[in-house]
Amino acid sequence: MKKVRAFLLWAACVGVVAPAGRAQSAPATAAVRPPQLRVVSRTASNGLRIVMLEDHAVPVVNLQMWYHVGSKDERPGRTGFAHLFEHLMYKGSAHVPPEQHSRIVEAVGGFDNAYTFFDMTVYWQTFPSNYLERVIWLEADRLGSLKVDEANFQSEREVVKEERRSRYENVPYGLVAEDIYAAAFTVHPYKHTPIGSMDDLNKASVEDVREFFRTYYRPDNATMVIVGDFNPGEAVHWVEKYFGGIPRPAQPIPRGSVQEPLQQAERRVTKSYSNTPLPAVIEAYRMPALFTPDFYPLDLVSNILSRGQSSRLYRKLVYEDRVAIQAAGFGLFTEEPNLFWALAVMNQGKTAAEGEKAMDAVLEQIRTQPVDTKELEKAKNQVIASFLLGRQTAQQKADAIGRYAVLGRNVNLINTDLDGYLKVTAADIERLAREHFVPGRRTVLVVEPPKQTGKQ
Repeated sequence: MKKVRAFLLWAACVGVVAPAGRAQSAPATAAVRPPQLRVVSRTASNGLRIVMLEDHAVPVVNLQMWYHVGSKDERPGRTGFAHLFEHLMYKGSAHVPPEQHSRIVEAVGGFDNAYTFFDMTVYWQTFPSNYLERVIWLEADRLGSLKVDEANFQSEREVVKEERRSRYENVPYGLVAEDIYAAAFTVHPYKHTPIGSMDDLNKASVEDVREFFRTYYRPDNATMVIVGDFNPGEAVHWVEKYFGGIPRPAQPIPRGSVQEPLQQAERRVTKSYSNTPLPAVIEAYRMPALFTPDFYPLDLVSNILSRGQSSRLYRKLVYEDRVAIQAAGFGLFTEEPNLFWALAVMNQGKTAAEGEKAMDAVLEQIRTQPVDTKELEKAKNQVIASFLLGRQTAQQKADAIGRYAVLGRNVNLINTDLDGYLKVTAADIERLAREHFVPGRRTVLVVEPPKQTGKQ
């Protein structure tokens, strides 16, 4: 199964240590802005939401199915199910044999893929626009009649288990995310990662999996995003034609209400993995949810600390102190409060304690000294560039629309989201850094190389 793995964002980030500047930032001049997009939304009779953007630049369409279910919707002891369905959805339905969904798309010159995250599971395909009706039919067929039998379940469970081994268990530092989330969260389902546990996968039954599908794979828990060269009226007609026979269940979609308690004290974990040759340290700080007012200043902080080799963390740890061969940071902003990561893999002969001390110095500076005006403007310009360069293709536009429609619950954010960044001041950043980048709100994971047991 082809994958897009959005999970471990070990971005190439990091840092320039800028001199202290004025307390307030001059407003960024947004002479260059992304064009306004006219997005049209409709809701089918069974609750399926259709979000559309016409773009006739090229005869291509990107169609995405966003199911509002991810690993946070899994029950304890039943982890990995959302990711498992990323595989099972290609195992055939009433009129489409196993593995033929992708082959049909490829046969007309298109390509497709899927990914799973904490909050959602997304299936997408890009193809010539004259095949839109066929792709809508394909998606309706697997939602309405997916084949979840014992044979499919057993085979795809083994595929998922092998993926866990190859991408997480058998690669250096591959289990870091799993261990730090288990320590940082006590009750919230972000405590477990989307790959799921091997034990839970082994214990699962085909009926457990069918129940998960019936609960979350339903038209009123799905958003179809269509971007490209098509007629919205025709698209809505085809959606009603092919999805209309899929009933909307009477029972409501279950949504977890567990709130993670406010962290009051630092948590520390030390791990040693057999395949980690160098020490490492990760500091994870609790962050607010995506699209909340505090998200925008803290996302800019993420840029200042870690975007590129001139950013603060990279410059301090790699260039100046030379304690690390890699230093990075990123805010993982999701539907509910998640974590900001600061991490370093140490240089030969350097300790995790030295890396932690250097990272703390960088974070202390952003807590206690106002961000320089030019540094803040640079971070805002990086965001503007991301908005411009990240909306050039039909797929990029569909990605953004789906994110705003499903996770932001407001598709109009696609035209207003940039404003949230541009109005941020240095005072906003200093205030929020003081609130969030404090030891009492962090979880520290120290990775030590395995001890040598004897001569090799």
